[in-house]
Amino acid sequence: MGITRSYVFPALRIVIWAVIAAALVKIAFTGTELDPPDGLQATGEVTESVVEVGKGSVTNSVTVPAAIVADPAVELRSTALGQVSEIMIDGGEVDKGDDILTVRLEEPRDPIVTVDDETGIETVTEQSPRVTVTTVEATRGGTLDLTVLEDQEVSVGEAIGTIAPGTLSAQGTLTPEQQYRLIGASDTAEVTLKGGPAPFTCKKLNVGATSGGAVTADEGGEPGGTGTVSCRIPQKVTAFAGQGAEIVIVNGDATDVVVVPTTAVLGTTQTGTVWVTAQDGVPEERDIELGLTDGAQIEVLSGLAAGEQILEFTPVEDGTEGGNVDCDDLGAYDEAAMSGDMDATTAFEEACFG
Repeated sequence: MGITRSYVFPALRIVIWAVIAAALVKIAFTGTELDPPDGLQATGEVTESVVEVGKGSVTNSVTVPAAIVADPAVELRSTALGQVSEIMIDGGEVDKGDDILTVRLEEPRDPIVTVDDETGIETVTEQSPRVTVTTVEATRGGTLDLTVLEDQEVSVGEAIGTIAPGTLSAQGTLTPEQQYRLIGASDTAEVTLKGGPAPFTCKKLNVGATSGGAVTADEGGEPGGTGTVSCRIPQKVTAFAGQGAEIVIVNGDATDVVVVPTTAVLGTTQTGTVWVTAQDGVPEERDIELGLTDGAQIEVLSGLAAGEQILEFTPVEDGTEGGNVDCDDLGAYDEAAMSGDMDATTAFEEACFG
């Protein structure tokens, strides 16, 4: 019995584990073949998702996360050449048009020369210099910080101080897609302050590019870069710099218009392409003119009529739908599932299995 425990049983274990390992290796590299039961046959097939073009309403509303920022101070510049002769206000609160200081410029004049007709003697009379005094006014209201002193020489356009307006703005960052949707936007928006009062109208809406300019694809960014949006907080609204906010801009709405899902259109602004289903089953590529979009659906101005059927997802170069997923490549799906790539398996299931 001791010999059996010491030699026979361990040897049997080794043999069993070797058989299991060989079987696993065969399955891993060759797969398994399963024959369907008699009378049963696989009938599933991958079909393209089709939607019918209909009519609806579209509101182009863009929501932008934002923050409250203090409006930057503006420079006060000298409007004349000369010497600061008098300072009326050297700091503190000022109103637009207040006299800040005067600049005095003395320009020498040529002497007057007269000749006596009888004696021919010339007389030279010196003239006092021409004096010009210019008053520099506040270009806007706010808090003045003057940076020049009396008797200091200044030139035209030289910065002589700053005026901080003491106002606040809501400011956010736009994606390229949002910039397209805000082309031609009005000058008002609705702002909600986090932890603050009810939503209110914010005027002087400004939509523009960032100071860095556009970013090209070669530089590693999205073509077009990003932009900024800002609007002025009314004086009657209590807000604080650094406070979170949300800007909502409505840039047009349309009712009873032809609409399609944005997933069905290649392009989102001005022009686009859809694939219309034909009687022979082969999708026909068609150019259309685009209008407003709310992100989920988009208005079709021309090129499509209600009742036509189109592919719900734009095809890619390999002829499949739903991005870069090839529904016929089940081996790729198996590999993604076995490797634990949940993003790839989820994308495949959503595009191919509904």
